[in-house]
Amino acid sequence: MKISARNVLQGVVKSVNHGVVNSEVVIELPGGAEIVSIITKTSAESLGLAAGQQVYAVIKASNVMIAAGWWKGSRSRP
Repeated sequence: MKISARNVLQGVVKSVNHGVVNSEVVIELPGGAEIVSIITKTSAESLGLAAGQQVYAVIKASNVMIAAGWWKGSRSRP
């Protein structure tokens, strides 16, 4: 498989929680960090996602926003 996204993280499915329309998929990365993805229930079922399955989290974003300095006690606010 070839994809254009550069941010590809390998992990293991920790849990899949199906809703009526969407499914929440928790992926545990090496080192214990987790990524949570919301995908359609149809997609989750089509991929056969289940706990313990090795998968890839593919992150493709046109914009990444970062906020800093406006938490409680900060002098500047957006």
